[in-house]
Amino acid sequence: MIAGICIFILPNTVVSRIKFVALPERGAIVIRLDHVDGAFIEEERTLHLEKGTNTVDFAWKDVRIDPDSIQLLILTHPDTVQLMHVSYPSDENALVWKIYSPKTQDEQVRVCYLLQGLDHLIQYRVFVNKNETRARLQMSLIVRNFSGEKFPFANVWLGYGKMLPVQLDHGETQKILLKNIENIVMEKRWEWDAHKESWRNHHPQKTGIPVFYTMDNVSKNGLGDYVLSAGKIRVFQDGQDGEPIFLGEDKTDPVPVGETMKICIARSFDLSVDQRVMEKRKINIRNNRKNRIVLYDTEEYILAKLKNYKTAPASLSVIQHIEGQWEMIECNIPFTLESASKLVFDVSLAPLEKKELAFRFNRRNIRP
Repeated sequence: MIAGICIFILPNTVVSRIKFVALPERGAIVIRLDHVDGAFIEEERTLHLEKGTNTVDFAWKDVRIDPDSIQLLILTHPDTVQLMHVSYPSDENALVWKIYSPKTQDEQVRVCYLLQGLDHLIQYRVFVNKNETRARLQMSLIVRNFSGEKFPFANVWLGYGKMLPVQLDHGETQKILLKNIENIVMEKRWEWDAHKESWRNHHPQKTGIPVFYTMDNVSKNGLGDYVLSAGKIRVFQDGQDGEPIFLGEDKTDPVPVGETMKICIARSFDLSVDQRVMEKRKINIRNNRKNRIVLYDTEEYILAKLKNYKTAPASLSVIQHIEGQWEMIECNIPFTLESASKLVFDVSLAPLEKKELAFRFNRRNIRP
């Protein structure tokens, strides 16, 4: 555990370094978990300073602290009490501060440092109703302390939201419920991505289409107050006997406020997409003086046959990618652009319905 802060007043005639064994107790402690290199600890202490220059030792044992991360902030009299010098004794887990005080007084300070071995996970549990239209979301924080330090009382902060009081021993793992939101509006959606599926091989689809549950991080869902952190999601559905049925699990990236959380639960054969390139030809060919092709355009026609095998409606997103400079000539279903090359076609399929997605486009200025 941390050996702590040691204080001693050094007269000007004294050259050797002396440690004082009396240790001021820690006051408020904040464990910040928003740093990528470890837990950022902020602890407040009251130092008794004599008039003149005071030597303050900060030493630690059996814990991993980044020495370059250690900071000392003067809180009570920041204008008059000054940190004059910092030194690092050789072969020791310690540093020495020289603090000047214009008079004898107690000074509130904050000591900050990066502590290794204390980390956290975010875990989600989603409970979907039988109609797959509403959900309950539980968001939990799991704190794991294998740092060698004990925290009899501290406040944990994720970088957003409220402070969370904890009592954390070395070797202890705690699970804290952050959210338990009922009646969240959700949607079940199939998503077929032309970049991820092997449709160009013209083989029958053997792996199914990914199925997603989506929910928006907005206030009308009881969310929208801060980003939903990356973490593991486990999805359950209400069973006939009242016991939840496990449907699957996924990992989510951070979901900013106003954005949509997508949870992939499985691949399904309830829908099918059979896509083919029906036509592809070079046009507007440009040659150099040696009659070699240097630039050309293409005209391409793609047809995708969509089918719903379910006896219930289904929502399908068909994602297409057209690289480079391009222009849509004709298209029978509206699309949205997520980027310059990514097109998303949102298709609603009635029970047992078949549809065709057909679009023709030109790609410009292609080099051979």
